[in-house]
Amino acid sequence: MTTAETTPTSTFKNYLGLIRFSHTIFALPFALLSAAIAWATQVEFRLQDLCGILLCMVFARTAAMAFNRYADRKLDAENPRTKGRHIPAGILSARQVLGLTIFSGLAFIASTLLFFPNQTPLILSVPVLLFLLGYSYVKRFSMWAHYWLAAALMLSPIATWIALTGTVDPSLWWLAAAIFFWVGGFDIIYACQDAEFDRKAGLFSIPARIGIPKALKLAAISHFLCAIALILFAWTSPLSWLFLASVIVVALLLIYEHAIVTPQDLSRAGIAFFNINAIISIGLFLFGIADLWLTR
Repeated sequence: MTTAETTPTSTFKNYLGLIRFSHTIFALPFALLSAAIAWATQVEFRLQDLCGILLCMVFARTAAMAFNRYADRKLDAENPRTKGRHIPAGILSARQVLGLTIFSGLAFIASTLLFFPNQTPLILSVPVLLFLLGYSYVKRFSMWAHYWLAAALMLSPIATWIALTGTVDPSLWWLAAAIFFWVGGFDIIYACQDAEFDRKAGLFSIPARIGIPKALKLAAISHFLCAIALILFAWTSPLSWLFLASVIVVALLLIYEHAIVTPQDLSRAGIAFFNINAIISIGLFLFGIADLWLTR
């Protein structure tokens, strides 16, 4: 076991590596898209609201990811794929990671004050945070942990709309549904890498419980439902043909994602998990912004 770095710069880098800060792009673009639609159709832009969205998203995800690493530290040490993660590798201590979780959770709650005079974000901050942290233990008793994670990420556009307007636009439920089926699908694909370990460790993941071939089929169904939900969101929201065109691109990317990951070859599951899905989230955001700018 190596000794953790102690200089401030190296420790900060280790924290960023622990939480995989780059993975914030899975949920943040949808929060910003929701905000852009609200600013274009419902409320005036305020810089403090933008800061609130960014800070809440970063701190909420940091708390959830750090707590996941803390909760799974013993499992990570036993899994050949994850034994190099920060706690089992000795790069950061369990106490440091737990401290980061507590700090980030409190910072998330404090960041909701930026939405005042709307008090709803502050009122909902603790239940939302507990829901996010709860994901880390779901796989110990339910194979549907993938969709708990999906539900956590689908909150981003809904929570943003509530923070800005105090209400929920009905069309956002279709965007939330798209995120739910999208994240659930790609998390099932990613979990296929650990199916054998999860089975031996007694963990409840879909690939471990029903087998990789059936799990990949379920992920494909989930992604099909994601595409349907995106079409319905484009149909019911203020967005128009340009965003709808991006949905076609997303559907093609999802088809490609399933083409490169098979039960016989999971070597590209990492590419399917990060690269393709990063393109999807950022692409939908950019097309949505372009749609609002060109058609209004």
